Amino acid sequence: MTARGLRIMVDMMSCTDRLKMLCVEPGTHPNRRRQSVQRSTHSMIYGYIRVSTDKQTTENQRFEILKYADEKKLSIDTWIEETISATKKLSHRKLGALLAAMQPEDILLVTELSRLGRSLLEVMSILHTLMEKEVKVFTTKERYELGNNISSKVLAFAFSLSAEIERSMISSRTKEALARKKSEGKRLGRPKGKFSSVTKLTGRDDLIREYLAKKIG
Repeated sequence: MTARGLRIMVDMMSCTDRLKMLCVEPGTHPNRRRQSVQRSTHSMIYGYIRVSTDKQTTENQRFEILKYADEKKLSIDTWIEETISATKKLSHRKLGALLAAMQPEDILLVTELSRLGRSLLEVMSILHTLMEKEVKVFTTKERYELGNNISSKVLAFAFSLSAEIERSMISSRTKEALARKKSEGKRLGRPKGKFSSVTKLTGRDDLIREYLAKKIG
């Protein structure tokens, strides 16, 4: 078929046929269509939430993940929540069991990569395991969509490295501030307790002398 003949055929197509060629449903804006994430029929989507102490709440992380999932038209199948420090061994965390159970094409949603681990090596190890299993990792804050490709691995490494450097700098600044205060003679830590200047016998001097005169113990 000549170019002229092809042009005539395209002009004769209805609007619906043209939309089908673009893989866009009628009435759906192309940009909105691209925002949704395609998932395999048998894949699972997990929402992972971790806090370090009982005093922290999981609701903020859950809200962010749900908002992200709604934006991407994803339905979360299972929630994994745990209250545990990231310094604990992966085998002692629910995340460890989750990593072993995840299958190719599964999706893991987290608010940020630092929720996966504390150290650079641990985060990289976890991401490597997930990418080797062809599991996708989406983060709500950084908006990362990491898969088993070189760009994802480079991006994950860069983020983990920057987070590690930031924690190290915060720790260093804290230690320097404490050392400076100590050198200035300032007492560190909580102030020591002292005896109260007011007791049950305060203001009862006459009564005390009366008891002493009567030799009342």
